[in-house]
Amino acid sequence: MVFLITGASGGIGKFLCAHYAEKGFDVFGTYNSTKPAVQSGIKLSKVDVSNFKEVELWTQSLPLQNKRIILINSAGISYNAFAHKADPESWQKVINVNLFGSFNTSRYVLPFMRDENFGRIINFSSVVAHIGVHGTSAYASSKAALWGLTKTLAIENATKGITVNTLTLGYFDIGMINTVPGDMKKIIIEKIPMQTFGDPKNIANALDFLIESDYTTGESININGGLY
Repeated sequence: MVFLITGASGGIGKFLCAHYAEKGFDVFGTYNSTKPAVQSGIKLSKVDVSNFKEVELWTQSLPLQNKRIILINSAGISYNAFAHKADPESWQKVINVNLFGSFNTSRYVLPFMRDENFGRIINFSSVVAHIGVHGTSAYASSKAALWGLTKTLAIENATKGITVNTLTLGYFDIGMINTVPGDMKKIIIEKIPMQTFGDPKNIANALDFLIESDYTTGESININGGLY
C-alpha cells in the first residue's frame, strides 16, 4: 500500500508519517510553509494543497499506477477572530486549505483508486465543529463541511472498493495544541471528561481500523475523550 499524508509538517501528520513508515509502507507526505526534518522512509514534497495544480503536479510525480492508495487528509490551518471582526481573506484561506485541500487531493487520487477497485480516504474534522468555540468560525466551518464531502464521496465510490470516512478529533497532546497558552490549556482540560489531552496513538488505531474495514464508509468517528 501507498500512503499519501498531507500536512506532514504538523504534529499529527508527522506522527502518522513515522507510524506507517515504521511499518514498512511507502509514505509520501506534503508540507507547505515549514519543512519538517527528514525522516527515514518518508518522501516529502512542498505542496500547497489549496492549489489544485500543485496537487496535480505532486501526485503525477508519485508511483500511483496499480497501487492500493491510502489518502489521509491531515493538512489544516486555523485563524482565530470573532466573526464580526474577522478578516475575509484570512477566513477564506482557512476554507481553501482545510476544505478545498481535502477535495483537491481526493479529486486527483480517486481515478487511480477507481481503476484499482480499492482506496481509503480519511479526512480529519474537529470537535470544534460540534461544540462551538469563540473565534473559530472559519476553522469550525471548514471542518463541518468535511462531513458533507465525506458523505458524498462515500456514496459516489461505494461500489468501487473505496471507503471514505472522517475522524473528528478532540484535543491531543501534539500539533496545534502547542500554540495554545498554558492558562487556556487548563480551561480546555477541565472541559474534557477524561481530564487529559489525547495520545495520538488513538488516531493511528482508528486509522488502522478504517484501512482494514471494507464495510465502514461515510462515517465520522469521534475521538475526543468524551467532549461534545
